Amino acid sequence: MNTSKQQRVTVNGMQIHVEEQGAGKPLVLLHGGIMASEAFGPNIAALAAGRRVIAIHLQGHGHTPDVDRPLRFETLADDVAAVIRALDLGKADLLGYSFGGGVALQTAIRHPDVVDRLIVVSAPFKRAGFYPEVRTAFDHMDVNAAQIGAQLARSPLAALYPEVNWETSLRKMGELQSRDYDWTPQAGAIGARTMLVFADADAVTLDHITECYQALGGGQRDAGLDGSLRAAARLAIVPGKTHYDILGTTAVARLADEFLE
Repeated sequence: MNTSKQQRVTVNGMQIHVEEQGAGKPLVLLHGGIMASEAFGPNIAALAAGRRVIAIHLQGHGHTPDVDRPLRFETLADDVAAVIRALDLGKADLLGYSFGGGVALQTAIRHPDVVDRLIVVSAPFKRAGFYPEVRTAFDHMDVNAAQIGAQLARSPLAALYPEVNWETSLRKMGELQSRDYDWTPQAGAIGARTMLVFADADAVTLDHITECYQALGGGQRDAGLDGSLRAAARLAIVPGKTHYDILGTTAVARLADEFLE
């Protein structure tokens, strides 16, 4: 990420690494699991063309040191809200991808005072929304953590973030994602205007994508000739992409720009 500013923000006993680029209304980015802000690829520069983009490295990811605390969507959301307050951002827009999408959802649920608009990319409202093989991979992550961690330690990602303990990160992520949850009722009560973005070959099932949109009031009826009966929430499907490469182009940035404007 070609940043104009990097800093650490002390909140909740954490030293949260924050990277900023651009100017304008704040847009907070929350990355997926294991990776950090580089996971957004070309979308950061595209978004920063007209906004103040603030990429937060979550606990134990990127340049944010880990602490003796399990990964929980709720406590990570508390960290994000605390950073937004510490930076005096007021109500910021929030975009989270995958693991970060779950954190973004919990931030909007637990701290509605800091979230203006919400964009959730490739993240389910419940664990059962993932395909069975994805849930199985999470369940086996603890067993495979040492082997995968050793491979990651020799990867370009390790060169970016040499301070990360990859085996510990994988174990914590597997433990987090093996826990059952269903936030559908709470998500349906989110006051922030929300857009859901998924790949057409996502790790989240098509049935659950529909369920998420319906929970936000979408997909209930015809919008009418003038569109006046459409839901406030939006649903976007990025064609030709998967859960793992949806951020490889600026498609998400283009969708986000239109929604946020």
